[in-house]
Amino acid sequence: MKIAVVHEWLVNHAGSEKVVEQILALYPEADLFSLVDFLPDKLRDFIQHKPVTTTFIQNLPLAKRHFRQYLPLMPLAVEQFDLAEYDLVISSNHAVAKGVLTRPDQLHISYVHTPIRYAWDLQHQYLRQSNLNRGLKGAIAQAILHYLRLWDVASANRVDCYAANSHYVARRIWKTYRQPAEIIYPPVAINRFNAQTPRQGFYLTVSRFVPYKRVDLTVKAFNQLGLPLVVIGDGPGWKSIKALAGKNIELLGAQPDAVVSDYMQRCKAFIFPTEEDFGITPVEAQAAGAPVIAYGKGGATETILAGETGLFFSNQSVESLVEAVQIFELGKYQFNPSRIRQNAEKFSVSQFRRSFKTFVDKSWINFLKE
Repeated sequence: MKIAVVHEWLVNHAGSEKVVEQILALYPEADLFSLVDFLPDKLRDFIQHKPVTTTFIQNLPLAKRHFRQYLPLMPLAVEQFDLAEYDLVISSNHAVAKGVLTRPDQLHISYVHTPIRYAWDLQHQYLRQSNLNRGLKGAIAQAILHYLRLWDVASANRVDCYAANSHYVARRIWKTYRQPAEIIYPPVAINRFNAQTPRQGFYLTVSRFVPYKRVDLTVKAFNQLGLPLVVIGDGPGWKSIKALAGKNIELLGAQPDAVVSDYMQRCKAFIFPTEEDFGITPVEAQAAGAPVIAYGKGGATETILAGETGLFFSNQSVESLVEAVQIFELGKYQFNPSRIRQNAEKFSVSQFRRSFKTFVDKSWINFLKE
């Protein structure tokens, strides 16, 4: 059986790429396709140094730094992949990868990290944050997103079987495409962490500094609480976050995995204020034995057990987060690091591999019966 794996873009080794890494580990003979491939040599291990078939976007002006600006061309580009020689096509989709063209005698399985959020439920937020909610540029952006929605729905029927990275995303797939999806949680490298390290008195958050991650919310809440907070990460919002941070808040910037693991293993609790489709860092924190205080919406509600491995706050507001931390400080709930770690093990790499292979095998058998 010849297998093709299709991913949107290869530029780093983040959450969706870690899924591709494990799919390639399961199917090492698969060929790899991507709209663009700008992976540096030091990161090519996770794709097994495979050659990557790319599209015309790879060679467009300034594509290496600004390939996302070519979003309107991506539906056309992904349709140019010639996959005729493959029996099984696996797409890793958060934008357009599921839109590849296949024949009726080819099985297409799509692992969906999310439907293209900035064209659907986050459109208005995306336009506001990009200052594209008014004027001529705004009208053009809205027209492009309208076109993307039409294409996204039309291409949804090219997929034979969907898998989603959470129940939350499965509901979004149903809402957007009216297609059912198997739930297969993404792989989390829980073996990086030791849950038995003595805990210390500081709180921790790890995040990119972009608006929807709501690092500002965490910083404002801890300014009010006066409790020690360590913030790991960087991004476009660095200056504004630094300006907000009080003396009780330590900004470490981006840190290597070993440093992140060390802080997760020692923190009093991990703060997660954003709404994510899945959310890897709360699972990593639990693998390190840390309770998580999280916004009670999105994928976090599937990975955190309220009162056992963490607490939720109901509104994405400073007041709500402050209240949750104060409840945590009262010690009403007793959090056992071993129990917290046990919960994280449900999202391990080995569990992902078993679940994904079972899903592919089942889908292939059913496909042959049709």
